[in-house]
Amino acid sequence: MKGELLTYHRSSFTLHPSPFILHPSSFTLHPSPYLRTVSRKKPLPILENVLVESYAAEGKSLARVEGKVIFIEHAVPGDVVDLRLTKNKKDWAEGFPLRYRSYSSDRTTPFCDHFGTCGGCQWQMLPYEKQLQYKHQQVVDVLTRIGRLPLPEIQPIRGADRQRYYRNKIEYTFGSREFIPKEKMSDAVDSEAGVAGFHARGFFDKVVRIDACHLQAEPTNRIRNFVCQVAKDQGWSFYDIRAHVGFLRNLQIRLCRSGALMVNIIVGEDDPKKIEWLMQTVSDAFPEITTLLYTINLKWNDSLADLQPITWKGPGHVIETLEDFSFKIGPTSFFQTNTEQAEVLYQITREFAELTGKETVYDLYCGTGSIGIFLSKQARKIIGVELIAAAIEDARINADRNKIASAAFFAGDVIEICTDAFFDQHGRPDVVITDPPRAGMHDKLVQKILDIEAPLVVYVSCNPATQARDLQRLAEKYTVTRVQPVDLFPHTLHIENVVQLRLTRSMP
Repeated sequence: MKGELLTYHRSSFTLHPSPFILHPSSFTLHPSPYLRTVSRKKPLPILENVLVESYAAEGKSLARVEGKVIFIEHAVPGDVVDLRLTKNKKDWAEGFPLRYRSYSSDRTTPFCDHFGTCGGCQWQMLPYEKQLQYKHQQVVDVLTRIGRLPLPEIQPIRGADRQRYYRNKIEYTFGSREFIPKEKMSDAVDSEAGVAGFHARGFFDKVVRIDACHLQAEPTNRIRNFVCQVAKDQGWSFYDIRAHVGFLRNLQIRLCRSGALMVNIIVGEDDPKKIEWLMQTVSDAFPEITTLLYTINLKWNDSLADLQPITWKGPGHVIETLEDFSFKIGPTSFFQTNTEQAEVLYQITREFAELTGKETVYDLYCGTGSIGIFLSKQARKIIGVELIAAAIEDARINADRNKIASAAFFAGDVIEICTDAFFDQHGRPDVVITDPPRAGMHDKLVQKILDIEAPLVVYVSCNPATQARDLQRLAEKYTVTRVQPVDLFPHTLHIENVVQLRLTRSMP
């Protein structure tokens, strides 16, 4: 029964041939790259009438069958499904639904027509209150299961007031191959005509055509669709990631609270005539763009870190605000992509730091300095350390913008910078703020924090699982005293979590 399309008709089920997953708004299954990758000479068992009991983590739910835990993709608690197992171990297994016998009463209709195909949002079929409930539970579970630490009461997750149009930055891909669900295939569809949207989940070379994305406010959709149509009208090529050829490659749009709008068009050919015509056409069509840039990327990867965007119109940057602080953001600068919730996240970080105005604060992984600057009015001194030199330059500019003389920023590895000589010059930290990438902190940095023995550490994480791992190591000297999850990305699986740790055992 693998690869069957299920359509729900009130009390009956009708089966049609196709490998698809659930789209809750129509109770029709849509293409899943996950299903397409399953290929076995001897398929693993099918389990029937399985009740999905609860949420696990990272988008998976779980059920229990004869004492074995089954982790399930594309299902929510309350669904009753028939499962095809993909892994089958002694105590646990993994699987995906072949059929939905009945649907959870918690399901709701997704608001986006692309849900189930795009993959950008994974939880639109759940009411936002349920999303928050499961995210909070995930933080509790990973800190308990992975960290295995005594914990204080974990505060309820701080949800977002705005669940749509919350992103200040979004990036689209132009591609030569469109991802088309099999049920929409026909001779009238040209899958290589050029498309603008997001990479299809599980396909590096195919792009999901996006007509309207609800993550960023207009004019984002109008700009993307306009650039796409202009290229087609001119007969320009769309980037072919397999062959690494093509003119139109990516589009970045950043929209700020102030209304400032920055657009960066990335092209895969150094063709001045095409570029000039395109930039002028876009500038004329969208006078609200305050900064228009282009970037020529002839590399085999999409990273812009080592490329120089060229300003066509405007100052080449935008200004974003957090409380009464302002930040200069260029086309390659890092800044939290949900401005309103970033403000909440930093307010919690500041609260957990318990500053009185006398403290020296070390901001590790400081990036462009946003957290340190946000805390600066309550601290005596801010010391920011970041490996990426360009980010440190932005941090220094932002400190000057906000007239903060008490902040200093240093480029390099924390392990190498934070020496006794450095402490003698700048002071030992009273508070350490650490905000690492999803992979968490390197073992050497964890050890460095243990060696520094700051009285207070505030750990900001975008991945509670790796945070829990690091907390277990920090428990050698620190005790977790406060925990606050924050939702920066509604309808997705991502969670931010802030943890306060107090030094309880100092080495003699």
